[in-house]
Amino acid sequence: MSRKLTINILEYDPQDPSDRPKIVSFKMDETPSLSFYLVLKYIKEHLEPDLAYDVVCRAGICGSCAMIINGTPRLACKTLTNNFKETEFTLAPLAGFALIKDLSVNTGIWMKGMNKRVEAWVHQNTPMDISKIERKIDPDAADEVFELDRCIECGICVASCGTKLMREDFVGAVGLMKVARFRADPHDIRSDEEFYELIGDDNGIFGCMSLMGCEDNCPKELPLQNKIAYLRKKMVELG
Repeated sequence: MSRKLTINILEYDPQDPSDRPKIVSFKMDETPSLSFYLVLKYIKEHLEPDLAYDVVCRAGICGSCAMIINGTPRLACKTLTNNFKETEFTLAPLAGFALIKDLSVNTGIWMKGMNKRVEAWVHQNTPMDISKIERKIDPDAADEVFELDRCIECGICVASCGTKLMREDFVGAVGLMKVARFRADPHDIRSDEEFYELIGDDNGIFGCMSLMGCEDNCPKELPLQNKIAYLRKKMVELG
């Protein structure tokens, strides 16, 4: 016999001056392997057509459907209702980002600003020649770069970060991991001193309080704790 689920959703349209935040409850039957993406799809198609939320890939590789599920940031497409003992759930938009409507937030503007701030591109002193084969690098270095490139910029680490919620300009774990990624890339010629100029302050590497909500909730299970700790050690040596 399937369980009866109660889904509470924080609904609010900041573009409507007359609207106020409110919790709206929906009832539905649980089905096997029911993800919260499918929950929202059912609610939008059958109960609340005006509900706003984000989804693209439905496979946990785009990060669009990140939201707060029972107090914890998660990907809706990869989180199943039957993984919980409880049958009542509260869904809210990610903290730390501009709200568009209901569960939809604008992570894109923040991520674009973060990437510009940490200069998240390979810096070289020679022009790129696409007619030539890319310079080979050590396999261990390649593995490290590929590992850090698995970040999908979902925003979960930002929403999980106590420092980010207190410091509006904090670059977050995603920004620090970008620096770690390009620091590990042999194609990038920047020195530690140059990276220090980007993140060597309280809104960068020294603002992290090591609460590690970012690593606890990262859907790609990236090694945030080890990489941030090592990066801080290197930056401290320059400070």
